[in-house]
Amino acid sequence: MDDSPPPSRWRRHARSTVYENPWLTVWHDDVTRPDGKAGVYGVMHYANLAVGVVAIDADDRVALVGQHRYTLDQYSWEIPEGGVPPDEDPQAGAARELREETGLVAGEWQELVRVHLSNSISDEAAALFLATDLTPGPASPDGTEDLAVRWVPFDDALAMALDGRITDAMSVAALLQVGLARFRAGSDGSGTTISGTQRAAAQRRKRGS
Repeated sequence: MDDSPPPSRWRRHARSTVYENPWLTVWHDDVTRPDGKAGVYGVMHYANLAVGVVAIDADDRVALVGQHRYTLDQYSWEIPEGGVPPDEDPQAGAARELREETGLVAGEWQELVRVHLSNSISDEAAALFLATDLTPGPASPDGTEDLAVRWVPFDDALAMALDGRITDAMSVAALLQVGLARFRAGSDGSGTTISGTQRAAAQRRKRGS
């Protein structure tokens, strides 16, 4: 099978900036559509890479962050998330966001997946990570963040992603990645091939013996 993508049938003729702030730019593009007709396309360009962290402790609990999302006017439970500028290493930025929102410092990191969050209208991309070997500390959230931190057993967090109690796209994708890795490893939830959590499970079994 030829996996190479076909050439784009979209053609851009002009681009103008209709809105801009330090985090995003909105472009208005004059285009020719795939059907050959003239059209317009609105594009949201994001300055930063989004990052999200599934932080799992030695008891197989996930750190979830609760906050009111202004855009939705709804309260949302999510994994710790933030933005990383182009000149910052994504993992370093994820570690910074985890520490700021929860106070946690992780000894082990693994990148799970990269995703595009809304590719019909924006170029926003995200890098999602697993963090284990956690050490607690003081949090220092931004002034725009009124956060609550809640520890949830991994299986319960996964259920929240599956049944719609968690609707944040990065959180759903990241939790499903970890859940899929456990399923592929034949895990019953007490261990996984993903580094860090397997050792934590072994430590729990040792304490129980």
